[in-house]
Amino acid sequence: MLRSTQEMKNYAIGATDGEIGHVTDFFFDDESWVIRYLVVETGSWLLSRKVLISPFSLMDADWMHKRLPVRITRQQIKHSPDIDTHKPVSRQHEMAYADYYGYPYYWGGSGLWGEGLYAPLLVSRNDMGAVLPGDTAAAAASHRGDAPFLHLNDDPHLRSCQSVIGYHIHASDGDIGHLQEMLVDEKTWSIRYMVVDTRHYWIGHTVLVSPDWVKDINWGESSVTLDLLQQSVKDSPRFDSTAELNRQLETEIHQHYGRPNYWDKEQRQEMTDAQD
Repeated sequence: MLRSTQEMKNYAIGATDGEIGHVTDFFFDDESWVIRYLVVETGSWLLSRKVLISPFSLMDADWMHKRLPVRITRQQIKHSPDIDTHKPVSRQHEMAYADYYGYPYYWGGSGLWGEGLYAPLLVSRNDMGAVLPGDTAAAAASHRGDAPFLHLNDDPHLRSCQSVIGYHIHASDGDIGHLQEMLVDEKTWSIRYMVVDTRHYWIGHTVLVSPDWVKDINWGESSVTLDLLQQSVKDSPRFDSTAELNRQLETEIHQHYGRPNYWDKEQRQEMTDAQD
């Protein structure tokens, strides 16, 4: 099922031994369009420190009560690597974070969440070669079979979801509206659609477009250009946030634009990975 990033703001985050805080934002990977971290305001118990929570930590969500339980403790949060959420998160910070919790690195593999992983599920650390508690970064290299220090200068391409809300959305031949919210797959944490408000151009018309159809992003000008024609967007199926977004409507949207859907594409990739 798909969830709105705007809807999930202020969701409570519950550790195994008490509440941690509430969600204020999300960091997404602007290359693969996947939510990599939840930004959580801890409140008074930790001097209102903002911390990052990886989807690897999440357990089954309590959507009814707007609560996201995690399989970590408040003590772990308290002693986790300090990351300034107001500054770009470096790969070095991400490696320290992953090593601290014993999570696999999500970059460098064929899956969305690492080699062969398409959902942020905790798997056997031995199977993934993930770092064990107490390992150093150098020891992590031998466990994972890679050289983490080669990635220290990588650009993680992490962006704040909240900061891009309101971005101008352009078709290849003209303006169409503004980014209203993003819809996220609750299983993989992939951003499946951008919700575009076109009411300044076509009254009462809200549409969905896939990040796969993005041609260019101009961060300086706060704009996104799509590889779509303006008329095609105008004629696309309308999105009603009060109605269920089912697979039939998703299929209609992809067929309208003549583009392959994500569920078949990912299934083929998973089958290919399983054969290798």
